[in-house]
Amino acid sequence: MKVFLTHTPDALANYYGERALAALRQVAEVRLNETGRHLAGLELAGAAAGCQAIVSYRQSPGEAETFRHAPDLVAFLRCAVDIRNVDVAAASEAGVLVTRATPGFIPSVAELVIGQMVDLARGVSAAAGTYHRGEVPAARMGMQLRGATLGIIGHGAIGRYLAPLGLALGMRVLVADPHAAPEDARLEHVPFEHLLAESDVVVCLAVATAETENLLDAAAFARMKRGALFLNPSRGNLVEEAALLAALESGQLGGVAMDVGRAPDQMPTPALARHPKVVATPHIGGLTPQAIEHQAFDTVRQVAALAEGRVPDHAVNAPRATRLARLGIAVPTG
Repeated sequence: MKVFLTHTPDALANYYGERALAALRQVAEVRLNETGRHLAGLELAGAAAGCQAIVSYRQSPGEAETFRHAPDLVAFLRCAVDIRNVDVAAASEAGVLVTRATPGFIPSVAELVIGQMVDLARGVSAAAGTYHRGEVPAARMGMQLRGATLGIIGHGAIGRYLAPLGLALGMRVLVADPHAAPEDARLEHVPFEHLLAESDVVVCLAVATAETENLLDAAAFARMKRGALFLNPSRGNLVEEAALLAALESGQLGGVAMDVGRAPDQMPTPALARHPKVVATPHIGGLTPQAIEHQAFDTVRQVAALAEGRVPDHAVNAPRATRLARLGIAVPTG
């Protein structure tokens, strides 16, 4: 079986890894993307000519043009959980299987949140930056997290992992999620507006959907305690950035940490990231060897399943993936 890996050399090192690449080469003939560019559309189809599978980095979308012009393609394997930039309908129309990876980044994202929370509360990076410039920072009063209230918007996988860490720090933990209630009796399940009003630290871990677009807007920031801290490690489109900047400028927010934003590839927007009350990181929440290898090895197992004549785990359109028959795989009926 022949596989095209879309990762550029830098992305290959940071978002796939040598161990996973070696494992992939054990189960398939691998062709690498040596263009140095993130490929899409007709160009991606041409680069993958002759390959039965594409293992796709998040910056190589699965566009209709790719599926229409890749006659050899049987499966498009996304090395990520998020498949919003994969045209699943077009893939299905062409008979191409689409798969996704499972979330292996839960501990690493939660750990980054804790680190950024401590940083905001104590001004760690601000003081370090002053020292790095050869100056002596002023000693500033900080916030003690023990006894403070942590509000977590969204009780998905990361929220469920983060909540006990907040409890371990001695924080009161509130959770707002209309679709999932916490089982831990130590957590308080409250409405969104109540969480905003009661929390000293608000962490946005909501799922990005049309309904949650700009969930954190001017009205939401106005409901928060004056001087509260806000962290967004989830998705940039959950936050109305003009409202966020206004809340920072007015002092309504005491500090903001962001690992995501509305810049390309979900990066923090530079104009916001440069604000003196912002701690920003370049979308590194899941950038640890353990997190990256988890998802990369998901794709290795998926390729192995295809090579062995099986429908791989975490397929999203198997009943319409008629090209599976080329590999001797019966198309599921349900």
